[in-house]
Amino acid sequence: ATLFTPRFLHCAAANFMHMVAFAMFLHLPGLLQLLGAGPPLIGALVSVSAISSVVFSPLIGRAMDRRGRRPVLLLGNVLNVCTVALYLLVDAIAPWLWALQIVHGLAQTLMYAGFFTYAADILPAARMTQGLALFGTSALLAISVGGYLGDLAIAMGGYAGLFAAALLAALVALMLTFTLGETRSAGPVGGEVARRWRDTLRQRDLLPVWLVAGTFFVAQGGVFVFYKTWVLESGLGTLGGFFTLYTTTAIVLRVTLGWLPDRVGPARMVAPSLLAYAAGVAILGAASELWQAMLAAVVCGVGHGYGFPVLLSLVHERVRATERGAAMSIFTAIDDGSVLVAGPTLGLAARALGYDGMFLAVAGLLAAGALVFVSHIGFNRGPR
Repeated sequence: ATLFTPRFLHCAAANFMHMVAFAMFLHLPGLLQLLGAGPPLIGALVSVSAISSVVFSPLIGRAMDRRGRRPVLLLGNVLNVCTVALYLLVDAIAPWLWALQIVHGLAQTLMYAGFFTYAADILPAARMTQGLALFGTSALLAISVGGYLGDLAIAMGGYAGLFAAALLAALVALMLTFTLGETRSAGPVGGEVARRWRDTLRQRDLLPVWLVAGTFFVAQGGVFVFYKTWVLESGLGTLGGFFTLYTTTAIVLRVTLGWLPDRVGPARMVAPSLLAYAAGVAILGAASELWQAMLAAVVCGVGHGYGFPVLLSLVHERVRATERGAAMSIFTAIDDGSVLVAGPTLGLAARALGYDGMFLAVAGLLAAGALVFVSHIGFNRGPR
């Protein structure tokens, strides 16, 4: 039941570098604001990248289950390098920027689904939640590193410097991915043939997971999309400082107590994790001093530290081995689709209610989702 195999560490390193490039784009709303965009337009531009995930997820899932993980990962990395390079040309909110966001979103979807499916393939089943949590620390650490590198790059070279640094990280990710071996042979697994993508989507014991994951990702999208502009408006802290506390908290929790969900069962950890994240978002909504914003980062980090891996572990625990790629692509589509809805919707809410009202509304939505999971569908698995 070894977790830290050479292949695991190799995959985590590739995921880390791709996520460093991704994390630098948390600064993109700042550029859009400088170019004259308000919260609704910023939310729409940032979230439009999720269209690719929603549209292409069935194809991505089918490709991973039939052709393997490596082709999907390589395509995602190549597209990522090309699109990040094109951001160096952005100097206005032009129509082609919308198209660039969509293609960049496709690249992120391919890598997100590919890397986490690859990790699940090589992890022991008895320690799946802990393994996914530890693998996810590569992404969390990258968010912190990318956030700070973004602050530094902007200070030294403006937004052109930001995109140049992101391009370098994307190139390193491509080189690391190119040397990854395949984990999934084409064809049936154990004599079992994969069902259609929509059959996996409608699988009864996965429906509650899809539902509660949607509320979690909406809340997460509110923080990730609008924290930058909240800082510009409030003057409290920096993006890098907030996400460093956020990710450090999640990483420490996973490293020291990552065994807990496998011990008590991932389903029993869903509600506490999501309620913690809701509390952090609520604190952010009420924050008027720097220490309150930093407290929000810590509490959100606790919620994220467990929330993401327990939900993903439930998916892999309940899905058939032949449909792991399809299930991961659905999970990815729900993640990105939630951002697609949340971006413009929460942008309008921020304009109407202010950032404090918007964050408090998001916290309420997530808390409601957690309570529904517990009261109706949280602990029992239905027949497939």
